[in-house]
Amino acid sequence: MNNELLATLEYIEQERGISKEQLVDAVEKAILTASRKSIHPASNLAVKLDRQTGEIRAWAQLEVVDTFPNNDQITIEKAKEKYPDVQLGDVVEWEVTPKNFGRIAARQAILQQLRKAEKAIVKEEYDEKVGEIVNGTVKRIEAGAIIVDLQKSEGIIAAKDKVPGEQYMVGERINALLVKVDTLVSGPSLILSRSNPGFVKKLFEREVSEIHDGVVEIAGIAREAGMRTKIAVRSNDPRIDPVGACVGMRGMRVRNITSELGNERVDIIRYEDDIKVYAANALHPAKLESISVDENRRMLTIRVNSENSRLAFGKKAQNVRLAQKLIGWN
Repeated sequence: MNNELLATLEYIEQERGISKEQLVDAVEKAILTASRKSIHPASNLAVKLDRQTGEIRAWAQLEVVDTFPNNDQITIEKAKEKYPDVQLGDVVEWEVTPKNFGRIAARQAILQQLRKAEKAIVKEEYDEKVGEIVNGTVKRIEAGAIIVDLQKSEGIIAAKDKVPGEQYMVGERINALLVKVDTLVSGPSLILSRSNPGFVKKLFEREVSEIHDGVVEIAGIAREAGMRTKIAVRSNDPRIDPVGACVGMRGMRVRNITSELGNERVDIIRYEDDIKVYAANALHPAKLESISVDENRRMLTIRVNSENSRLAFGKKAQNVRLAQKLIGWN
């Protein structure tokens, strides 16, 4: 068990980036917490792990008394067996390691405490990456969720955060948006999503240099994952066409994004301050006959002819539903 424990600590140090000293400290505390009752009734106990051999031993701080010792005391007669010069009132460090203690205590407590130490490191490293895209490999599929190996930790894409219809194999590379770091859950601490609209937004920021540099801005986004996304963009430079910048040469930029999304349809819309023009853009490719505006109720009444009605609504009213989400008006 001792060699196995040291090998485990070294593996975690290399794979997860947690220092061996942190791990040893965590193991000592964990074993003490889990095994206090089986060690000794003394109130001042310590557990020490030998860094070289992996041997686990327990020690108690005991006061030297003449006779009738309590749980925190030891008789001078017994103490002199190890400390010949000891005096009454001295406090000695007395080994109280139970038989088979290392094997029993380690198995009870080590893994739990190592997970706690790992989660603390993960929180520190990933808190600042929330809202960014992370890349890992599919480690396993568990109850419909994807467990992702991110080298220093594991992430989870719950069933609700997957894109409908997407299938992944173990070992396959996968991108996802880091939505949250939750170290209180028992499973993976990194909550990931591929269905979140923010995932599409970050893909555009990564793929379109003008967005990354702030020349083109994303003004709004509406998404039904796996089916269709509408994204509104505007330019801070009159010389730059925001839609053209996002589409890219021969459609290469948007094609790279749709490929990452499993060929999900992406409509790139030009944002306009004039709500009528903005709504008309959002309902593209339908051609509208008229739009009336109710500012107080934030309501638009849109009329189309029978020929364009089908295009305006889209399949299962998806086009009009996403347009409404995008512009924020009814």
